Amino acid sequence: MDNKIRLFVSSQENQYFERKSARVEPLDILKHLVAFANADGGSLVIGVEDNGEITGFNNSKARKIEEFKNIALIKLKDSPILPKYEIFDVKNKKGEEDKILVISVEPAYDRVIKSYDNNVYLRQFDKTEKLNHEQITQLEYDRGQRYFEDEVVEDSSMEDIDLELVESYRKNMNLTNSNLEDILKARNFIKKGLLTNACVLLFAKEPTKYLPQARLKFVRYDGTKAGVGTEINIIKEKTFDKAIPKIITEVKEFIKTQLREFQYLDINENKFKQMPEYPEFAWFEGIVNALTHRNYSIRGEYIKFIMFDDRIEIHSPGRLPNIVTTENILTQRYSRNPRIARVLSEFGWVKEMNEGVKRIYSEMEKFFLKKPVYSEPGNNVLLVLENNILNRNIRLEDNLKKIINEAIYKDLNSIEKEIIKFSFMNKQVTVADLSKNINRGVLTVRKYLKKLLKLGILEWHGTSPKDPTQFYSLKNKK
Repeated sequence: MDNKIRLFVSSQENQYFERKSARVEPLDILKHLVAFANADGGSLVIGVEDNGEITGFNNSKARKIEEFKNIALIKLKDSPILPKYEIFDVKNKKGEEDKILVISVEPAYDRVIKSYDNNVYLRQFDKTEKLNHEQITQLEYDRGQRYFEDEVVEDSSMEDIDLELVESYRKNMNLTNSNLEDILKARNFIKKGLLTNACVLLFAKEPTKYLPQARLKFVRYDGTKAGVGTEINIIKEKTFDKAIPKIITEVKEFIKTQLREFQYLDINENKFKQMPEYPEFAWFEGIVNALTHRNYSIRGEYIKFIMFDDRIEIHSPGRLPNIVTTENILTQRYSRNPRIARVLSEFGWVKEMNEGVKRIYSEMEKFFLKKPVYSEPGNNVLLVLENNILNRNIRLEDNLKKIINEAIYKDLNSIEKEIIKFSFMNKQVTVADLSKNINRGVLTVRKYLKKLLKLGILEWHGTSPKDPTQFYSLKNKK
């Protein structure tokens, strides 16, 4: 079976894909075509049942292929939808030679598409939904922002393309018989030799050469507030400015190095256990959503991932897209950037928007953390994820008081307590580890380590003072 046909049969219906029997009324397919055009585009396969059975057109109850092709031309003649039709030879469920019809629709950018009955439909996940007056108005407002994806970038060319990235996309999509330039043209990423904004964002070697706003900046602060001037408290900064797929992979690996894993002593089992500071899915999905759905037409603004001791903030330029609001974010879906969303979905990163958001909520709940909070300060989207570092510190201190004599622990100063906490959470620590993580100089750390060794709280492991493998740990209490 051809790979394309296999996809038509085995894929689940989703944002981009719908199946219909050839027995349906041709008029009934129009709302799906309109819905695809108003959303992210998509394909309607006719001749395949909802369960994936190929029933084709060779049966007495099936309508003719031409009826389905003509209905869009006749009934949607005043709309800019220009469906593409492909007919595939197949074997139906009885093993007979047959055909199926695939109607593909591009997303519309400059206007809202209405059906023959003057109703407006929008694709939402695997359903076609009819919009009310307010939703239609919001859809109309959003048209100008959507057009940004398809605008061409002057002076750009194939020389700007990261060919390795496009090759990765080709393999992922099993398009090995197509050359790289043809793949980009087929996706409307190249027009008359020029790259579109979407193409630059997804596949350019240096997107910021043309779109300086195409960046994600990571900032980590010491404490729970951002200091300024002489009180500035930034301890880590890093900017990611490659094509979106590369930002996704690089930022994920980098942020993993910045997050803490809390260790605690389970008194019941008498052993150490680890708990990540945040569930990975929650912060990673927040980043992917920002990269996918931000308003890239806003120049001078970029995505910010800001990390405080007690929370993560992900700032995304532009308001939530179209009919999505902070109140309905769990039930509504809309892509401001459908071409970007489609490619990232094909790479496997993008979930259906509110499917991902729902899981952010559920993952935070599993970790016994507060619900994520979405807001729109200053016409930007802000996602806040809070950890429970205060509760963990209380639990940590309680455990330390059980390991160390409570009276001794009470008399320790803040630096000594930080050294003990870090040693408790990491089992084996070096002078360099401590200096970096408690933000104190090496000489200061050595001075306090000496005192803690003398008190019998820590113990040293090594063969000599110059042993490169030497480390410290909490002394076992028997």
